[in-house]
Amino acid sequence: MIGAIIVGALAGWIASMIMKRNDQMGGLANIIVGLIGGVIGNFVMSSLGFQLGEGFVNSLATGVIGAVILLAIYGAVTKK
Repeated sequence: MIGAIIVGALAGWIASMIMKRNDQMGGLANIIVGLIGGVIGNFVMSSLGFQLGEGFVNSLATGVIGAVILLAIYGAVTKK
């Protein structure tokens, strides 16, 4: 559980840096975006036929991909 929160926080933070939203997001928002991004990333990667491995790096990469998708959708909906 704590590991998922740490990976989620890192994934959310990296995604917010990629999407240039880091100034607008706090720590809690990064954790939430990272955790939701992990779910989205797992769904997208498995839908594309990628085999998801376990481990910190795979979880982080999947979370970042999903979080970037989430932030892009959020930005398109709110037009930011």
